[in-house]
Amino acid sequence: MLYALDLVGVTVFAASGALAAMAANLDLLGILVLAAVTAIGGGTIRDLLLGRHPVFWIQDPSPLFVIVGAAFVTVACAQLLPVPRQALLIADALGLALFAVTGAQVAEDKGCSPLVVILMGTLTGSGGGVVRDVLTAQIPLLLRAEIYATAAIAGIVIYLMLRVVRVPSPIAMILGFVVVATTRLAAVAFDLRLPVLGLPE
Repeated sequence: MLYALDLVGVTVFAASGALAAMAANLDLLGILVLAAVTAIGGGTIRDLLLGRHPVFWIQDPSPLFVIVGAAFVTVACAQLLPVPRQALLIADALGLALFAVTGAQVAEDKGCSPLVVILMGTLTGSGGGVVRDVLTAQIPLLLRAEIYATAAIAGIVIYLMLRVVRVPSPIAMILGFVVVATTRLAAVAFDLRLPVLGLPE
């Protein structure tokens, strides 16, 4: 199940990277690069920090083929159909949810403490998006007032709580995914934001 969810997450994040690249008017190579860093950036950083060598997409290059396919399908669909204004945010929310729970399980399987599991899950879910936003000269969603990392943390905490009471991992992952996705999509739909603490003038 973890492998299947990883590939779904790669697909969704590759699509969000391709959409961001097209919004920034990049060429085909730029689209592929942005799709790739968005899809595998967070997982790569996680694997390096956890000492998992080789990293997941070198050990099994299937995600690379998925990235190319997802990028081309996204480009083709964008040329043929109108792209909804919120398409990038929705794709990003689903990718965040998928990678947050899979990243948390990877860290849990490595025997990490709950705090590290939360950090690794959040990093896996948001790392690729941070790289994508930096490359397109945007302030990363992770650093804005939007409910983003908070959604990932909430879902991972639910996942860990369910695991403590011995809920099977697949069920805990699904429920954690639902919490992350629902929280993030609700934030997008209703423009929910965290308070901003600026310097007094």
